Amino acid sequence: MESILVVDDDVEMCGMLAEYLQSEGLQVEMVHNGEHGLKRALSGEHSLILLDIMLPKINGIELLRRLRTESNARVLLLTARGEEVDRIIGLEVGADDYVPKPFSARELLARIRAILRRPETGPAANSRGSSIVVLGDVEMDKGTRSVRRAGSDIELTALEFNLLELLLRMAGQVVTRERVAAAIMGRQFSPFDRSIDVHVSKLRRKLGPQASGQERIKSIRSVGYIYTAQAQMEEN
Repeated sequence: MESILVVDDDVEMCGMLAEYLQSEGLQVEMVHNGEHGLKRALSGEHSLILLDIMLPKINGIELLRRLRTESNARVLLLTARGEEVDRIIGLEVGADDYVPKPFSARELLARIRAILRRPETGPAANSRGSSIVVLGDVEMDKGTRSVRRAGSDIELTALEFNLLELLLRMAGQVVTRERVAAAIMGRQFSPFDRSIDVHVSKLRRKLGPQASGQERIKSIRSVGYIYTAQAQMEEN
């Protein structure tokens, strides 16, 4: 059974949410302050962390920042409706996705399930066999879910890894935002949702430019993105 850690100081809301998620076959643990939430998040016992930004002791953004120094745990951020800055900061720090409050329980469940369908990263996520994608100075190993650029390891979240895999496999072709939203985020694209742009921006910074100085991942205005090369794949 998938385990969800809910870190939110609204005890009543957490109780109702836990009851709903448990009825949908999920195991739920509730924590009501950031300090305890960080300890439980670092335990590695949960499939996903549902994290509110407004928390006592340690706020959600700081909790996420500290968590990301040690863990690639999947995180769904809860934010106040209309607080776009909080959502963007949360994505920049390392959240996989966000849901604004107040939210529909059905939408939240759909977002949770979409994130849970994404493969994890790290040693526990190794799979049998290996599929290697080599593109210029970038090498991706799907078996170990690792990425190297010019011989150096690049630390990516699960979402960033999946996004890079899609861009590499479509290198030289435009990948639309609609396709990224469906394949990577597990939902329909909304023109008002900037989360995809934020994830692409983070990935672009981590990889840096091509050795020639050319931008590695280009944004195609109002359409999507293109990785500027052709991929060569080797299956092991």
